[in-house]
Parts: sequence; C-alpha cells; structure tokens
Amino acid sequence: MTSKKNGYLWGAIAGVSIATAAVAGARVGQPDSTLDRTMLLKASTAPIFAPPPGAPLSFADIFEKVSPAVVSINVTSKVDASALRRQIPGLPFDIVPRGAPEGEDGDSEGGTTGRGQPRLPTQQSSGSGFFISADGYIVTNNHVVENAEEIKVVLKDERELEAVVVGRDEGTDLAVLKVKGGNFPFVNFENSAKPRVGDWVITVGNPFGLGGTATAGIISAYGRDIGETFVDYIQIDAPINRGNSGGPTFDVFGRVIGVNTAIFSPSGGSVGIGFAIPSDVADATTKALISGGKITRGYIGASIQNYTAEMADAQGLPGQKGAIVADLVPGGPSAKAGLTPGDVVVAVNGVTVKTSSELTREVAKARAGDTLSLEVLRDGKRRTVDIRSGVRPTEKELAANDNSGSPRSSGGPSGPAVQLPAVLGLKLTPLDAAARTRLNIDTPLRGVVVDSVDQSSDAAQRGLRKNDVITQAGGRPVASASDFSAAVEAAKRSGRPSILIGVYRAGRTTFLPIKVSG
Repeated sequence: MTSKKNGYLWGAIAGVSIATAAVAGARVGQPDSTLDRTMLLKASTAPIFAPPPGAPLSFADIFEKVSPAVVSINVTSKVDASALRRQIPGLPFDIVPRGAPEGEDGDSEGGTTGRGQPRLPTQQSSGSGFFISADGYIVTNNHVVENAEEIKVVLKDERELEAVVVGRDEGTDLAVLKVKGGNFPFVNFENSAKPRVGDWVITVGNPFGLGGTATAGIISAYGRDIGETFVDYIQIDAPINRGNSGGPTFDVFGRVIGVNTAIFSPSGGSVGIGFAIPSDVADATTKALISGGKITRGYIGASIQNYTAEMADAQGLPGQKGAIVADLVPGGPSAKAGLTPGDVVVAVNGVTVKTSSELTREVAKARAGDTLSLEVLRDGKRRTVDIRSGVRPTEKELAANDNSGSPRSSGGPSGPAVQLPAVLGLKLTPLDAAARTRLNIDTPLRGVVVDSVDQSSDAAQRGLRKNDVITQAGGRPVASASDFSAAVEAAKRSGRPSILIGVYRAGRTTFLPIKVSG
C-alpha cells in the first residue's frame, strides 16, 4: 500500500510501516525537496460565514456531536511477494506483514495452501472514515482500501461491521464503502460557507490505530497543489498522523469541510502541515461513486508540462502562462486533431488555463465523444484545435505508460557520424541508423543526439546528458546540428535570455529552457 510521491506522506497505517500522511499504509515520495512555491494559490470565492467571536473555549460540544459518525477502518490485504524482498532505503519504517497460518511444513511466514501452493502473507493496516448517510455509506481514501481483501469498520460504540467497496477513484484518492444496517449517525459536507484562512477546524480519526481521536487547528491555506491532478487541497495545521487518512475535517459548526489525505513530513510524523480534499470535490465524487461505482474523465492523449515564465521568456512571450504539449499518444485524439509537440495550450472551451493541472481538469470534465476546443499558441500565433475527447485511462495505466520507455522513432538519414563544434556546451551527432539502433528508436523521430555535455554549462545544470535526443529548438524542428546552431543564433539575435528545446529520452519528450549567454 505504498508508493513514492512528491515528499508527501499518504496514508497512515498502523502495523504497516510505510508511513504517510494521514493514513494507514500510504505512499511516500520526494521529487522536490521543498513545496512548489510557484503555483498560483486559488483563494476561495465562496461566501464565508461568521464564526463565533473569539477562540472556542472548548471543542467538546463539536466532538460530542460529530464523533459518532467517524469510524476506524481496519484493512487486511495480501503482501506483494516482491515487496517482501525489496529494501526501501530512507523510509522511517519497514513493512511488517502478518504471517498467514502455519502450513504443513511449519513455515509460519506464509505457509502453504491445501494444494501445496505457497500462501502469501497478509498485512494489517488502518485508516479512518465517516458516515454520510443513515443507511451505511462511508467515505474514506482510496489508498486506505485499494488493495483490501477484507475491510472491517469499527464504530464509536465499538461495534465491528464488515464493509464492501462501492466505488473507488484514484484521481481524487476517494472511496465509498457500505455496511449493512440502518440508523447510523452521519455528517454532511459543507460546500457553500467555507471557513476562512485562520478559522478553527477540528479533525477526528484513527491515528496509529488509536481510534476516536480529536485534534484542532486552523485553516492554513487553500488551493495547495501537491502533485495530485484533480484536487486543490486545503492545508490545515491540526495534527494528523498515520491512520488519520480518510477522516473528516470539521468547521466549528460540525460540518465536513475536507477529507484528510496527506501530510508533508520530513520525519514521518505530524509537523503541522496536513492536506485535506475540499468538501465540494469529495461530495461530487462520492455521489458519482454511489450512483455508478466509477468515475470517467475526458482524455486527449497528450503529455503536458507547465509553461513556465522562463519558457515564455525564451520564446519572446513574457508573462504568458499555460501548458506546453510535450508528447502525443500515437493515433490518440490530439494526434488525430493536429495538435503538435511545442504547442502551448492557453484555454479550453473558452476557459483560461494557466498550468498543466488546470488543463487536465478542464479536459477531464468532458465525456467521451465531446468536442474540446483548445486555444493554442504555435509559432507565437493563436489558433484553435478541436479535439474529440476519449476516456481517460486509470492512473496506474498512465503511470505505466509514462515509465514504459517505449521507443518513439525511426527513419531519417544514415551515414557516418560527423561531430560539429559544441553549441551551448553540447556536442551533437546525427540521429543516423546506427544511433537509432543503439538507442532503440524504431519509429519516425527526427533530431540530433547529444554526444557529450560540458559539465559547467547551463545544459548540464538542467540535466541534459549523453544520448539525449534534441528534437526542437526555438519552436522549430531540429534535424541536424546546424539546425540547432541556427536556432541558438536566432535566439541570441532576438535578445532572448534562453532557448526552449525539446529533449527526447526513454520514450518521452520534455521541454527545457537553456541559457544562450552568460
């Protein structure tokens, strides 16, 4: 139940030792050592309410009112056999599986089945959740239950009930469970009167398997982007720890304003930076899961990046924001519609997009077959590309494609490799037949191969390395070293501080601004 992700701890599972944010058994990762300060924070425009004057003397009345609706969730899941052999350096805890019953050979680690097959050990993990209806629907995080074989829900009165998964959504990390019975205490989402930054909140959950635990704090910020595609998180400073994932955050009136999901933590414990899925997202997603059991989203078949200020300066478009197209899925909706790598998407169906996340969210609103009208910048000019939406694959399928390293090209001139003088610290050679074979490139791709990188250059600082393939420079295709040199000279003559280049590596293209002087 763990995966690496952006330095944020997900899940918090008692008994499993991969710590995460507020949950049990979660994901951990750290591509960036600090929070991304460049993201535009989107302040809530919803009406605010007037809280009671002054700080509450006590949260006891709120806790007494809402705590019966909060449950502990205990999950039993099989341990991936490969995970038992894999060491995970740098994590503060180890995976501690609970062994299956002894087999006939006395092997207590896993034993054997009645047919002599090895029995995989199981692991126990725990999280939190809460009733949203009297007939037994419970909200929690997807990562708490995604690998569950058995789910038991423990109520405040210590009753233990078996639960089944109604639906899960990886995109928002939400899941809905159902238990048999009725007349359960439940709480409601608050979607209109949102607390302000600085207002009090209270969380209730199951940290470290303790159950029924209340903590209090304030809203620290809205609109936090922590790497999840479909959610702008609420940041809170109420302490949440492993096991709190899936539990609710309440306002001072006992209304659910968020679902606790992650913490930012260098140590694995709470440092006062927690993240909750906003109630409007949670409400809409859980209703859709209850009605259909599955969430479908629009898809255009393009890999995208944030179009940064440095990229904009490199192309003579200072202040421009958007999402730059890095790659297209062969035969996908974008490729069929004529979108091209290097296009900068600035609006979808008339809605301005300033980041890659905003573009993905606008596309996701579409249904299969809907037409999405993308406003793009190409060669500095605005144009419209109409794309017929497909259905977005699952997050796991997308991640597998991202890491597949599938080749992208072939064809092109062959002949002896001729090395030209270094440009911007890069020595380049043709992408000839020998290079294509060596780099396993067997589909049409044009470019030049990086033969060496001056380690004192800006290109080296940006991460370029031997065997990268440069496919674009300054908005133009690059088929030879002289094309690259000409693009660099053009950027210098225009007085631009850098040039935007497209770099193909391991089946993917990424755009990077490289300084042209200094």
